Amino acid sequence: MKWKASKISTMRTWALLLVFIGMGVMVFGTSGILMFGDVGKIIAAIFMVLGIISCFISMGIYFYVGMLSTSAPVLECPECGKNTKMLGTTDRCMYCHTILTWDPKQATEKPAEAGQEAPLQS
Repeated sequence: MKWKASKISTMRTWALLLVFIGMGVMVFGTSGILMFGDVGKIIAAIFMVLGIISCFISMGIYFYVGMLSTSAPVLECPECGKNTKMLGTTDRCMYCHTILTWDPKQATEKPAEAGQEAPLQS
């Protein structure tokens, strides 16, 4: 399945989504001033605070992923040959999305057949 990504990439994607949501909420709140006049200033302030909270949560996720990334072991993907970082016992390659594992019980010797994916031992 091509749409699955590594754990680090997935967390970064969620953090980026939170930034966009936070910015969108702030812009949407600003439209309250145009629609409701003086009452809209209160609405804009509420939405501004919600947007800033979303951006701060995103910053926290980016910081957490950065700390995880510095301690993650780097290994060479057996499929594409590029260096990738791996979190936990099972993860995916950041480039070709091949399932990688440290656990010999989950590893297979040959690539999966068409339509099925199986973990490869690194």
